[in-house]
Amino acid sequence: MMGGPSAERLSALLGLLVVMLATLPRYLDGGHETRLSLMLMASAVVAVVAVLHWRLLDAVARQRLPDLLRRLGFCLLAGLAVMAGWYALAATLTGWQVLISHGATAGLLMHVLSLWWRRERSDAR
Repeated sequence: MMGGPSAERLSALLGLLVVMLATLPRYLDGGHETRLSLMLMASAVVAVVAVLHWRLLDAVARQRLPDLLRRLGFCLLAGLAVMAGWYALAATLTGWQVLISHGATAGLLMHVLSLWWRRERSDAR
């Protein structure tokens, strides 16, 4: 299942970058300088890969990207809402940093699952 660059992969890669950046406040607040440094370095690598991926996209894929980024943004907001609801019910929230981090992670999972589900449905036709 090897393939070239696609708008879907780039949107997932950008979502990963958002999740990585969303963890930074937790590391700042917790005083985890080593983890913070490692996450910043890994984020820089992911950003470079995203730029390279963008450059490899053809014109058709670049036209699909804005819709995918809107879907990613919606999924990130939905993930934040789901996690806020979860923490409201569980009453175990330890800070806004955890909510942002977990919400972004849940949103990225929703986005990637929606891409996978959409692809499976289109392959079945």
